[in-house]
Amino acid sequence: MKKIVKYSVVIPLCNEQGNILILDEQIKKTMNEISDIHSYEIIYVNDGSKDKTLEELKKLKKIKIINLNRNYGQATALDAGFKQSKGEIVISLDGDLQNDPKDIPRLLEKLKKEDLDVVCGWRKHRKDKNGIRILTRIGRVLRRFLIKDPVHDTGCTLRVYKKNAVKSLDLQGEMHRYILSLLRWKGFKIGEIEVNHRPRYRGKTKYGYIKALRGFIDLINVWFLQKYSQRPAHMFGSLGLFSFFFGFGITLWSILRKILGNIDLSENGWFIVGLFFMGISIFLFSMGFLLNMLIRIKFDVSKFEKRYYIREIIKK
Repeated sequence: MKKIVKYSVVIPLCNEQGNILILDEQIKKTMNEISDIHSYEIIYVNDGSKDKTLEELKKLKKIKIINLNRNYGQATALDAGFKQSKGEIVISLDGDLQNDPKDIPRLLEKLKKEDLDVVCGWRKHRKDKNGIRILTRIGRVLRRFLIKDPVHDTGCTLRVYKKNAVKSLDLQGEMHRYILSLLRWKGFKIGEIEVNHRPRYRGKTKYGYIKALRGFIDLINVWFLQKYSQRPAHMFGSLGLFSFFFGFGITLWSILRKILGNIDLSENGWFIVGLFFMGISIFLFSMGFLLNMLIRIKFDVSKFEKRYYIREIIKK
């Protein structure tokens, strides 16, 4: 008889050798309280760790280890774990011990009670450095302005998902910060609940200014996906029309000045400006149609394209 997996717990790890044994004990204690030991699985994704993370993982029992070929980033590590998960409910959390596994039952309760597709944690009282908290607030303002994201804390990895929500994702880059935006765009129902956030026990934080910059670039990407992924020609076409009529108006005005005021076009800089904007309109129209074609090609090729490589999968 095939074993039914009710819960899959996915934990991405990168250089967390000092936290693994404690984290595994805490996760198993919580999961054993809410489920039979045979109805859940724990998946650790080793994201190219340079320390003894893999060796520490191999000491554990009743887990699955996904050992990636190199360091790809948290979004890709989560994606690898999600794709290997078998549970009807998928639970994710960080491997640095700052997420508290004791919050998992409350997240599951809200998911079931309000019939949601995803419930995310909100680290209202964060135990991070001031610089990180400031970057987080700036990011929240930008998200609300560009993509109308109402979630307080999109960086909290502690979440519970229904299987169909997780399987709809295809993550890369710093896109783990925009999982909720992508899911909301696809029509999934999302809830939020305050969770405990603990100080880092050991190791160094992976979040910094470079990652914040990458996250902003991904934010622009999400904004474009939500507004124009199905119709990029509309955006570039609108810009092209504006550019054409703006340039046409300036050109016409220059010609009228030539007819009525006898001002030579070669001495009229506005005539050149008008032609420039009309030329830009042709470029913008071409970009829109080209992007339409590239997006269609990407959807066809992405079915066969490998964005990351798994060195080995270890079941214990």
